Amino acid sequence: MAEYLSKPRFFNEVKKRTASIGVATGLAWTPVGGDIMFIETTVMPGTGKVVLTGQLGDVMKESATAAVSFLRAHSEELGLPEEYFAKHDLHVHVPAGAVPKDGPSAGIALATSIASRLTGQKVNPNIAMTGEITLTGQVLPIGGVKEKVLGAKRAGIAKIVLPKRNELDLDDVPKEVRDTMSFTGVEDISEVFAQAFGDRMVAPTAMADSEKRNGVVVPMRRSKRVGRVAGERERKRVRLNGKRNRS
Repeated sequence: MAEYLSKPRFFNEVKKRTASIGVATGLAWTPVGGDIMFIETTVMPGTGKVVLTGQLGDVMKESATAAVSFLRAHSEELGLPEEYFAKHDLHVHVPAGAVPKDGPSAGIALATSIASRLTGQKVNPNIAMTGEITLTGQVLPIGGVKEKVLGAKRAGIAKIVLPKRNELDLDDVPKEVRDTMSFTGVEDISEVFAQAFGDRMVAPTAMADSEKRNGVVVPMRRSKRVGRVAGERERKRVRLNGKRNRS
């Protein structure tokens, strides 16, 4: 086949790479298009250190730190002993170490990779994911959805997990690509885990009523000082109007 079509340019290695515990598939945007990236986590006896390798930028390192902090805060729900993190070190690596990587969109993939290693559960190999994670477990929207989906399609990915607020961006993806893949919008990390492991693992993020009212702008409460200033201005306006009427 290579004799007629030249050397293969794309390799479907997702199932092979994600066969191990602690590996999740993320999505990346590059100047030449989207691509997938594998995030690997291992754990070893230690003193609670977190090692990050793979030539990660500052923003991606912060995403990894946020993911670790969230999981530490929910260690009881994950079934981990009380002093587990104090007695173990985590090493998170993103292969292709010669390629610089940055951005917040790998947050949920980082959290999924780490959760996989901590719980001993493998990640669904047919899933790739993108989205920023917060310390409270919420999933925030990201950019480059079209490019990332096309990159996942080339890699043979069948299902994409992305922030719910990015679902509208799927309109930019060619219909012939959308029709061959499935997409799941998520709002918190427990929904991501449900797709990756078949189990939420942690309780859903508690959201305030104002956050649940999608599309509704909730006005900020005025401070007492602002209220006093506004009241004084109104009283001055009334006095001036009264003087003008008397004259």
